[in-house]
Amino acid sequence: MSLNLLIALSLVYVVFLFAVAFAGERLAAQGRSLLRGPAIYTLSLSIYCTAWTFYGAVGYAARSGLEFMTIYLGPTLVFIGWWWFLRKLVRIGRAERITSIADMISSRYGKSNGIAVLVTLLAVVGTTPYIALQLQSVTLSFGVFAAPGTQAGDLTGLAFWVAAGLAVFTIIFGTRKLDTGERHDGIVSAIAVEAVVKLVALLSVGIFVVWGLNGGLGPTHQVIATSSLADWTAVPGRWAGLILVSAAAVICLPRMFQVLVVENSDDRHVATASWAFPTYLLAMCIFVVPIAATGLARMPTGANPDLFVLTLPLAEGQGGLALLAFLGGFSSATSMVIVAAVALATMLSNHVVMPLWLAVNERGEGRASISGDVRGVVLRARRASILIVLAMGYLYFRATGGTAALASIGLISFVGMAQVLPALAFGLFWTGATRIGAAAGIVTGFVVWAWTMLLPVLASDAVLASGPFGIAVLRPEGLFGLTGDPLVTTVLLSLGLNTLAFCTGSLLTRPTPMEQLQAPRFVQVFDRAAPRRGRRSDGARADELLIMAQRILGGREAQALFAGEATLQGRAGDLPETTPDLLERLERRLAGSVGAATAHAMVTGITGDAAVSVEDLLAVADETAQIMDYSARLEAQSAELGRTAAELRAVNDKLTALGHQKDAFLSQVSHELRTPMTSIRAFSEILRAEGLEPSERAHYAGIILEESERLTRLLDDLLDLSVLESGQVVLHPAPVNLRHVIDRAVTASGRTGLDITRDPSSEDIVLMTDGDRLAQVVINLITNAGKYCDAATPALRIQVRRDGAEVTLDFIDNGSGIAAGDRGLIFEKFARLSDQAAAGSAGLGLAICREVMLRLGGDVTYLPGQGGAAFRLRLPDLEPVSRAAE
Repeated sequence: MSLNLLIALSLVYVVFLFAVAFAGERLAAQGRSLLRGPAIYTLSLSIYCTAWTFYGAVGYAARSGLEFMTIYLGPTLVFIGWWWFLRKLVRIGRAERITSIADMISSRYGKSNGIAVLVTLLAVVGTTPYIALQLQSVTLSFGVFAAPGTQAGDLTGLAFWVAAGLAVFTIIFGTRKLDTGERHDGIVSAIAVEAVVKLVALLSVGIFVVWGLNGGLGPTHQVIATSSLADWTAVPGRWAGLILVSAAAVICLPRMFQVLVVENSDDRHVATASWAFPTYLLAMCIFVVPIAATGLARMPTGANPDLFVLTLPLAEGQGGLALLAFLGGFSSATSMVIVAAVALATMLSNHVVMPLWLAVNERGEGRASISGDVRGVVLRARRASILIVLAMGYLYFRATGGTAALASIGLISFVGMAQVLPALAFGLFWTGATRIGAAAGIVTGFVVWAWTMLLPVLASDAVLASGPFGIAVLRPEGLFGLTGDPLVTTVLLSLGLNTLAFCTGSLLTRPTPMEQLQAPRFVQVFDRAAPRRGRRSDGARADELLIMAQRILGGREAQALFAGEATLQGRAGDLPETTPDLLERLERRLAGSVGAATAHAMVTGITGDAAVSVEDLLAVADETAQIMDYSARLEAQSAELGRTAAELRAVNDKLTALGHQKDAFLSQVSHELRTPMTSIRAFSEILRAEGLEPSERAHYAGIILEESERLTRLLDDLLDLSVLESGQVVLHPAPVNLRHVIDRAVTASGRTGLDITRDPSSEDIVLMTDGDRLAQVVINLITNAGKYCDAATPALRIQVRRDGAEVTLDFIDNGSGIAAGDRGLIFEKFARLSDQAAAGSAGLGLAICREVMLRLGGDVTYLPGQGGAAFRLRLPDLEPVSRAAE
């Protein structure tokens, strides 16, 4: 098979993955539960099985016998014996809206961004060799088909294009939107498919080797017995170290934390994964030893054992099987790189780029707007971070030239990321753990790991042989004079000194008040309610918080969040009060997009609550489990009673106001009816008199006509409202151009005195609706703005946009708006908020607008926090992506 054909097939496979990812995102948008079921969740965990597992496990077995099993035993022990620990991680992740392992540790230790930066730095440095491993495995597999014996260093150009292609895929499906849950349905779908592909590929090669080459289980056993694998003996210390490291890796590797915690939609899925994932690992390793032993027996001396999965089928003329094996290895490598890049990009953007951006753009520079500029900054930062991460992996691959054994590269990353385990594990069970201790432990472990494992790959032989400046005790492969297995030495030194520094730092320092408040939320996440934070809320206005939230979450989601909070407080139609509960929920919602530390910094930057309040200190000082449980229950009951009482008061006030307005309305209608009728009667009597001049008779007849028209308009409004409310109105839906409807309404409104601002290009939308009725609503809103806008230079801004399956029209004037107490009454049919004589209205306009919009399948609402009076019309977009022709 030619290299060009192989590249073409690889591109076809990538296109297939694109299609799967697009389908996965569409299914998620439709709310299909299959995508977030336990089966997909378990398959997504298969990214633990990278190219190291697919190719390197066979090479590892050929070199070191059954020692490769340790890489599978660690995760198996964690999922079977410690699944409750994983469930606790998942529960905390969902409760705190955790976005990465750096975010988890940062949130536990007082939302410290310094800790998050440390973990991010360690993750980037520790994962870079692993990404290089995937690039090396892909290029080597291409090399097998191009020219047997080709080394990874000879295919650096191909490695560059592989890295570039993976960057494009990751950017498209990992940074298309800023998700408040940081879940990526398209990527998870593609990973699940790749999990099946690599499992089927490896099992197919194994079946071919056992029954196709060796002739069955008995002959295969003989091949294993006569190979060098039979002479292998276990080294207990090394086995224990490798099992510990692999167990830590399945939790701490950024890609594993991403799928294990962040992408999880239900912590009950962990129970299924506790047996299903070890079963998957068993299936992945069951044929490793037969393939390794057969490869040693059949392949030429000096053949790379890491590639036996490919070279054995090729040597036997099984090109199709070799292609399937190649796709399996390609899937193993690409899935790891994609998820690792997404996880690292999230960490870099949330904990490095965003804090720097916030430091440069201090509050008060006028940058806060509804345009969502922060969302753009975060997405651009993540895209740039993906490119940087993959570029670092490629440069590491170029710098090392590709090592002989894939397993050695994987172990470097495993040990590196294991350095966050003490801070993570102690933080979940020990309330006395402090961020000083966590930082000391992570830094200590990172330095020892980098010196003893990372440096030997990059340093010169002189440094390795005699140490820096000839100091033998500091030799990377014999640090402190310790000799023996370098891997075991590094694991013992790095994790041992890490844990010692962590415990020492935690015992010698006291947790900050913020740490003490966060600790029970993690340690006692299952058995009691989380403690409430006594934060101040007097320094922030709801409109400032809404503007900030719109910059992160987007206008629609932020306004929905604040509308829901206002409803809970009994203030529907208005902005909510800035309460500690609102600040807490807002911070958690923002944390799902930009991380806990950055969200905390943004909220406290507005509230001025960067320091912990006296209430926090008292809460920490008096904290006991029993009091907190009882207090939480009482407070919840009190809050519920308070909300109920507020709602009852609001309803009672509304009924009282409506009663008064109904009486006033009936009185006004009676007056309005009597006035024209009295005029008509009086002037009719005059017309009956003799001796009137023709000019006088015409003048009196004109007055009678005007009064008759006035009476007709009032009766028409009452009749129109009655027909609408009874549901007897007949609509005439037809394709209408929204711009033409607004043009007609503006013309029909006459001289309103308003300076109307529009964007005709955004209005060029075709809808299936009743154009006359819609124009009636638009005319009413324009004339109302002309009547009631009290600005010196009245202006009205009409904004139109398509938002998903609906079209919204916003009418925003520059007046003083409508008082909060009146917003719940303006759509009632008896509501008149100003003097009728001054406004020239009987108070039926907005009530008619509401009924018309309901009949058209939409609604009309008042938008608070927009400066002046603002109304929004929502209409269903029944002509998808339909633009009017000029």
